[in-house]
Amino acid sequence: MNWAGPEFVLAIIAISTGGWLVNNWIRARHGYALEDEWGGKTARADHAATQQLKAENAELREQLNHFTDRVKVLERIVTDKGQTVAAQIEALRDQPQLEDRK
Repeated sequence: MNWAGPEFVLAIIAISTGGWLVNNWIRARHGYALEDEWGGKTARADHAATQQLKAENAELREQLNHFTDRVKVLERIVTDKGQTVAAQIEALRDQPQLEDRK
C-alpha cells in the first residue's frame, strides 16, 4: 500500500465521514443534540413537542396510579364477604349527623 498516495488520503476521509455519520445517526435516534461539521451542537427541532409529550406522559402516569389505587379498593370491596361492608355502612348510619350536633 502506498502511504503517500491519494488512495490513502481518500480512505482516511471516507472513514472519518462514515464515523461522523454513524455518530450523528446514533445521537438522532436517542434524542441528543446533533453535531455539525464544525463541532457545534444543533438542537432538535421537535424539542418543544418532546417536552410537551413528556409532561403529558407524567400526567397520564399520575392518573394511572390514581386509578390503580381505586381498582385495589374496588377489588377489596368486591372480594369482601359483604358482612364487613354492611357493618361499616350501618356503623356510619348510627353515627350522629353533623346537623344533629348543632
